[in-house]
Amino acid sequence: MRARSKGQRVPDRRYILVIDVGGTHVKFRIGPHGAIREFKSGPKMTPGRMTRQVCKLLGERRYDAVSIGYPGLTYHGRIAAEPHNLGTGWVGYDFATAFERPVRLINDAAMQAIGSYRGGRMLFIGLGTRLGVTLIIDRVVEPTEVGHMPYKRGRTFEECVGERGRKYLGNKRWRKAVREVIRDLTAAFEPDYIVLGGGNARRLKKLPRDASLGNNDHAFAGGRRLWDPHSGVITSVSAAWQDARRRR
Repeated sequence: MRARSKGQRVPDRRYILVIDVGGTHVKFRIGPHGAIREFKSGPKMTPGRMTRQVCKLLGERRYDAVSIGYPGLTYHGRIAAEPHNLGTGWVGYDFATAFERPVRLINDAAMQAIGSYRGGRMLFIGLGTRLGVTLIIDRVVEPTEVGHMPYKRGRTFEECVGERGRKYLGNKRWRKAVREVIRDLTAAFEPDYIVLGGGNARRLKKLPRDASLGNNDHAFAGGRRLWDPHSGVITSVSAAWQDARRRR
């Protein structure tokens, strides 16, 4: 199914379905107080299978809009590349038709970063199955593909500190590698503060200076903020340019 564009009204935050798609699990929640539910994903998880399973588990529960955090490259609200840890068919899939609701889609690390943002210049590092890195600078969100860039000894950042890297190195050496990655990314991006998220962040025994431990629930808060016209967070450079023009 191919994505289609629709006019979108602002939904009631109580009825926004937020879906956080990960390499091992899919988690979802309706509104700020709904129960968080999940099911396993993995290399056979296609977008069709994911949407059918979410709809099955939701039953007749009301939701008026959907936010999706996708574990891969996105561009202007669309999936730009197939995921590394899931099945195929994600590029061009029409989630709005599948859910019969308006949908907003963003990189999963960016969605959690938006939920964690406190202003200024923030670097978000998601330590999970993959390595997700997102910058938010003066409210403008910039997801990156740092995880797939070459880093050390012929390995990428993600291969060093993602889940496969942790299993290969063991927890002690993995923690040291994480400290080195944070040091190098801090030197490159010069953030005011760092938020560490993802399921493996809890494995760190000591946090670096200016870093705090995020909460995976922030992904759901970020998904709701995607629909909030007063959130103050801008999710693309083009939108930032338009915002600057309006302020002149």
